[in-house]
Amino acid sequence: MRYLSTRGDSSSPTPTFTEILLGGLAPDGGLYLPETYPQASAAELAEWRGLPYHALAFRILSKFIDDIPACDLKSIVDRSYTAAAFSHCRPGRDAGDITPLTTLEPDFHLLELSNGPTLAFKDIAMRLLGNLFEYVLAKKGEALNILGATSGDTGSAAEYAMRGKRGVRVFMLSPHGRMSPFQRAQMYSLQDDNIYNIAVRGMFDDAQDIVKAVSNDHEFKARYKIGAVNSINWARVVAQIVYYFKGYFAATRSNAETVDFAVPSGNFGNVCAGHIARMMGLPIGRLVVATNENDVLDEFFRSGVYRPRATAETHATSSPSMDISKASNFERFVFDLVGRDPAAVRELWAKVDAGGSFDLSETPYFAGLAQFGFVSGKSGHADRLATIRRTYEQYGVIVDTHTADGVKVAAEWRIHGVPMIVLETALAAKFEETIVEALGRAPERPADLRGIENLPQRVVTMDASVDAVKNFIRSHADA
Repeated sequence: MRYLSTRGDSSSPTPTFTEILLGGLAPDGGLYLPETYPQASAAELAEWRGLPYHALAFRILSKFIDDIPACDLKSIVDRSYTAAAFSHCRPGRDAGDITPLTTLEPDFHLLELSNGPTLAFKDIAMRLLGNLFEYVLAKKGEALNILGATSGDTGSAAEYAMRGKRGVRVFMLSPHGRMSPFQRAQMYSLQDDNIYNIAVRGMFDDAQDIVKAVSNDHEFKARYKIGAVNSINWARVVAQIVYYFKGYFAATRSNAETVDFAVPSGNFGNVCAGHIARMMGLPIGRLVVATNENDVLDEFFRSGVYRPRATAETHATSSPSMDISKASNFERFVFDLVGRDPAAVRELWAKVDAGGSFDLSETPYFAGLAQFGFVSGKSGHADRLATIRRTYEQYGVIVDTHTADGVKVAAEWRIHGVPMIVLETALAAKFEETIVEALGRAPERPADLRGIENLPQRVVTMDASVDAVKNFIRSHADA
């Protein structure tokens, strides 16, 4: 399996999985994708249906990773997906399922993705990524300085997955004062020597822009061995493909059935994994993109216009992990939408990188959008509160604010007789203030995370400056 860049040309190298694992962005600023999407045959779907999560993950990941010996890859996957690592299940659930399905009513389900150590779906990919990093670095005899940006959940999942890993340091940027108290405490309370938290004065997009700027400084990136854990890293996306298959098998009786998935989305990484699962042959009818008030993705799927917002236009909402107006992984889908033409992608993203937008509404590309199965919708604060109340009153389930956005938009797109699976984003305990506003009571919190906000916190606050972040890395990379 070889990989290409969304902005590459015919002369660009096509590296292997382990060659792209540590770097994140391609040297030309594009994102990596497989040269071709491997297919899941009917026989494979039949075999995979009854597999436990770790075994299913090994089968799927083996299609994308063929430069790690199978026995080593199996060991990495098995260590990543243990019941002990995903022990925060709802009462009565088997942690060994990793991603159990909750049926709200016939053909309307939640796929539980919040059972990991930081109570968010990001744990599922990060557990694998941490073990892959450690394995590859040991083989190479190298070290890595990870630079990431988070709007809430990526940071804590990455830090928990990387803490104590040999040869790995983590420098995580987050928007100062923009995350929930629980999210901040999960990150800032870590005291591990290889974890550095940096709160930047601005929005998530400012932090994400810094990560991209540093990654595009090839001399600095090479000298300080900068790697990525954000969903620009292909390994994050490929790990998430697995639970689409697992959710499909759980919601259906045979592989002749079709399902729809609703995905709360800000950065497009999670739903991009669903797109790839669909391209592999998983019988997905539609991928429902649910946004919050920051509706840049909803606007595109409705109008063909991709218009990233300026920082001043980005809303601070009660589903803060989706307060994003530049969807990094959207480039991966657009690459497929324009027929995998890197020249077209370069032209479109030259406009985006210059602070502009692009309009595909009058092009054949937008006319062909339907073949990819995407539809979309948005949810606001009042919708969020109403959905949290209704879901609790009707089904006895408390959903977090982002999942509420997904449930609200999913309900708008349901088709009778077609299973709709909403991907859960996080446990409600991470967004206690809004849950109290909606229900008048706090959600249950796992015993091991009670009082986490009272722990000592370690974080550095600075302006949203590329130079300031580079200087901090310089002074700590070899500490």
